[in-house]
Amino acid sequence: MKEPGAQIDKRRGQYMTNSAVQDRPRSPDTGQAPLLRLEGLTLGAGGNAVVEDVTLDAAAGEMVGLVGESGCGKSVTALAILRLLAEPQIRPTAGRVMLDGRDLLSLPMRDMEGVRGNDVAMIFQEPMTSLNPVLTVGDQVSEAILLHRDVSRAGAMEAAEAMLAKVGLPAPHRALGRYPHEMSGGQRQRVMIAIALACGPRLLVADEPTTALDVTVQAQILDLLDDLRRETGMAVLLITHDLGVVAQYCDRVAVMYGGRIVEQAPADALFAHPRHRYSQALLATMPASNPPGARLPAIAGLVPPPGKRPPGCAYHPRCAHPVESCAARMPPLAPATGAPDHSVRCWNPA
Repeated sequence: MKEPGAQIDKRRGQYMTNSAVQDRPRSPDTGQAPLLRLEGLTLGAGGNAVVEDVTLDAAAGEMVGLVGESGCGKSVTALAILRLLAEPQIRPTAGRVMLDGRDLLSLPMRDMEGVRGNDVAMIFQEPMTSLNPVLTVGDQVSEAILLHRDVSRAGAMEAAEAMLAKVGLPAPHRALGRYPHEMSGGQRQRVMIAIALACGPRLLVADEPTTALDVTVQAQILDLLDDLRRETGMAVLLITHDLGVVAQYCDRVAVMYGGRIVEQAPADALFAHPRHRYSQALLATMPASNPPGARLPAIAGLVPPPGKRPPGCAYHPRCAHPVESCAARMPPLAPATGAPDHSVRCWNPA
């Protein structure tokens, strides 16, 4: 297992969180249609757009990072993929969520129940409240297996124990009979990861999957997810604030601000040359971007909530390099100059 810590190096290696930095192999471009495709997804609440025109792909075997400050719309986008929004308070108003050619937003709810936990699984952000307090760990991990696989209860429990062992939970056999309140936050997080992976999903949506874990266990879990997606072809949408994790594990990165994707690029390209001024500012706040002991820079201001976003580019009131067009109209997400696989939504890109 790699040791935690930061190493200052050039380009993407500068941002990696492990001291044993290696160029992790990126998933090859197969030319096939993506497993997941969000097409112009817009979510509304109370007459305001929560997220707007989100277009994002994830191919089989690929890990895509979705980054941005809290309040940018990352988690609600993830919930929309599995149709777990608190409708009608928040609901899709435009766009599609395509999984291998099927629009999940148009499926009958009964069919959607067959997709959740089987084809698509999610690791939720909050381990302390996401588990059922009156069911044992064994019951909760085996539930999806019993629902989607033709196995006996004993077989499901055996598979649950194996999955708990795989995510590094100590004494997995004894853990089957324990309740969530008998476990630490990190142990609960590993149980949630085991539940998500129990049926071998084709797409894993991981919303801050290592929130409650120390850096050593975090590295173990991220290596596990990385190995599984390479072995099984599982696509992973990784939502995180940790740009070092994104630099090390993700093939591509999408940066979100004010409910919109403002930049998308291969990981190497984004960390080498971020084009959007917000992406630049995010990278500048990282410890690895600054000399040891230096005061870390901060982005002035706050992410505007839905209904209070300014006209034009939502980032322009906080931007250090605005131009006149920024306050007048929203820029399109367009290929960056000389980089057709690098898109940016900015009137004054770097």
